[in-house]
Amino acid sequence: MSPQRQVTIAAIAAEIGVSVPTVSKVLNGRADVAPATRQRVERALEDHQYRRPRTGTKEPEALIDLVFHDIGSAWSMEIIQGVQRAAAGERLGVVLWSFGGSHHPSPSWVEAVFTRRPRGAILVMSTLDPTQRHQLESRNIPFVIVDTDGETPPDVATVGSNNWHGGLSATRHLLQLGHRRLAAIGGPQDVLCSRARMDGFRTAHDELGLAVDPAFVRYGDFVLDGGYHHGRDLLSRADRPTAIFAGSDMQAMGVLRAAQELGLSVPGDVSLVGYDDLPLAAWMTPALTTVHQPLLEMAETATRIVLEHDRSMLRPPRVELATHLVVRESTAPPRAT
Repeated sequence: MSPQRQVTIAAIAAEIGVSVPTVSKVLNGRADVAPATRQRVERALEDHQYRRPRTGTKEPEALIDLVFHDIGSAWSMEIIQGVQRAAAGERLGVVLWSFGGSHHPSPSWVEAVFTRRPRGAILVMSTLDPTQRHQLESRNIPFVIVDTDGETPPDVATVGSNNWHGGLSATRHLLQLGHRRLAAIGGPQDVLCSRARMDGFRTAHDELGLAVDPAFVRYGDFVLDGGYHHGRDLLSRADRPTAIFAGSDMQAMGVLRAAQELGLSVPGDVSLVGYDDLPLAAWMTPALTTVHQPLLEMAETATRIVLEHDRSMLRPPRVELATHLVVRESTAPPRAT
């Protein structure tokens, strides 16, 4: 349906046999609508690809919703800081949400967004299902996906970094030092950025015609425990790796703890590379060699996209920022055997 012939809420109300105020209540997130009726209205809005007109609607609240699939790490703090920095320049508040590991926001969040009508939403490693997406679009609430957990439709704005290049540069560094028994500990296998980093790890091996030992490739999470348990298992092997690429700085910290408990030195017995370049990486002992991911810039960019949102754009922006390796003290050539 073309914008010139967009259906009105009166037509939608007449089509499904409800009043115009009922359709309006659903659009405004009001709670005093029966669930079955709300579902019928939402279905009709989606069927007609309804978009609320910009004119005649109240101004959005001076807020931005920042939605995490999970929170609690230093990585999350960098994203929060970046969003707050950009939002403060526009005198906007930030509403923080976390869904305990789920990559899809809950219905309660969607309902809260309808009620508050923020300037927009930033979803970190989270995605909207088609219904949720249309619900936000029909209310003219823009959203951006940061570091998406999977493939997103081409007409959804995204901000991320070059994870494949990050994995490639980390592994090239270890190979150039002379390591040949390399292990990698990634994040969840179903998360796009984790898979991309592992693809970079494999590509660096392919460049030299080297095989990757499947037993040395592990998937888990991006937190301390995962790095510790996988690191302890890998470093307890008789053929233990001489170098480990961890998919996050937090995982690298876990590997470092495992190495210390096993009486191994870093980088003397095993070299270690992390990912993210969190502030704590430079303060570890030894200081961590890691891939710099521009988390603050990613968050600030996503916030600007939301605030400058213009539905007249032919294609929403898909921003991929550069990564680079920061060499510190945790990597060295392997010891001669």
